[in-house]
Amino acid sequence: MDAAYLIDVGSLLLRWLHLIVGIAWIGSSFYFVWLDNSLKAPTDPELIRKGVGGELWAVHGGGFYNPQKYLVAPQHLPEELHWFKWESYSTWITGFFLLGVLYYSQAATYMVDPAKAALSPAAAIGIGLATLAGGWLVYDGLCRLLINRSLLLFAALYFAFVVAVAWGLTHLLSGRAAFLHVGAMIATTMSGNVFFWIIPGQKTTVAAMQRGETPDPIHGKRAKQRSVHNNYLTLPVLFCMISNHYAFTYNHPQAWRVLAMILLAAVLIRHFFNLRHKGQVAWQYPALGAALLLAVFVELAPRHAAPAAGSPAASLADIQPIVVARCTGCHAARPTLIPAAPAGVLLDSAEAIRANGPRILAQAVQLKAMPLGNVTGMTDSERERIAAWAAGGYR
Repeated sequence: MDAAYLIDVGSLLLRWLHLIVGIAWIGSSFYFVWLDNSLKAPTDPELIRKGVGGELWAVHGGGFYNPQKYLVAPQHLPEELHWFKWESYSTWITGFFLLGVLYYSQAATYMVDPAKAALSPAAAIGIGLATLAGGWLVYDGLCRLLINRSLLLFAALYFAFVVAVAWGLTHLLSGRAAFLHVGAMIATTMSGNVFFWIIPGQKTTVAAMQRGETPDPIHGKRAKQRSVHNNYLTLPVLFCMISNHYAFTYNHPQAWRVLAMILLAAVLIRHFFNLRHKGQVAWQYPALGAALLLAVFVELAPRHAAPAAGSPAASLADIQPIVVARCTGCHAARPTLIPAAPAGVLLDSAEAIRANGPRILAQAVQLKAMPLGNVTGMTDSERERIAAWAAGGYR
């Protein structure tokens, strides 16, 4: 079978699986942070004697539940414990393979942007992998250094680091690859928290109990620190994962700033919900987050594309050779660059080009999102000709 088709099939299956296990991980993360913030100190003397620090009564699916959290650990370890780790591991593994199938195997198309940096595909892949590993090392170092300091100080320093990475990547890689690798870096950090700290800390606690020893509370403190961080990082990661569908975000001349504002808005909105779980209503956080998003989208709104001063009028006959040369490698009944035309848009006839005129104007001129990575080399003068054709009413 055709290699491009196999890549499409592989990406479909991996994306589907990645979405399934990601929902499981994010759902459990949201649930446990909500649970932790919603626990109330017990009033039952027996629970207090057992070392229960908080409990909650809930109803769901026709049943009543009474989760309890111990200050350190129960006096006697139950025979069966449920561990929450494979949701995280599966999400990272499927995400990494998906990154490999979509980006690393097609780095020349999806990662390299000659207008930004003259990189080979291997160099672009190396930058991507170094971002994942380096992001974890910097984050972990900050956590070790600031475990006894305020969460706000850590957040400010880590946010500055993420913005710096975004600035660097948007000057080296294609916009979509830069945004995706910022998200992959954060996701790697989140899964690293589970693999290197949260689960090992829990195993150490269980082992101490099995030996009849009192567990060291530091393990719970470290796990709580990393778990809270993961909760705040979830919404930023989700945006980065879907950003490749929205070229108007990553094609901005200062895409790193666009990403920084959107990520900050996501954290502020998440903070509102975390406070709400504790019974605090602080509307200033989602209001500020919404204001940031509104400011971004107003700035990114396409401006009316006008042909350059003195440009001659352009007709469909003038535009068709440009579209055939630059666009039909993807947008044709039988494309040569990819297995199938994206969104089913065909531009291999005069009638189809005229029918999709506004879409061509938006993607090729206003957003400069197409051709993808400008793989076919559309020039600024050709974009101006398309703008002149649009100004003449797509005739």
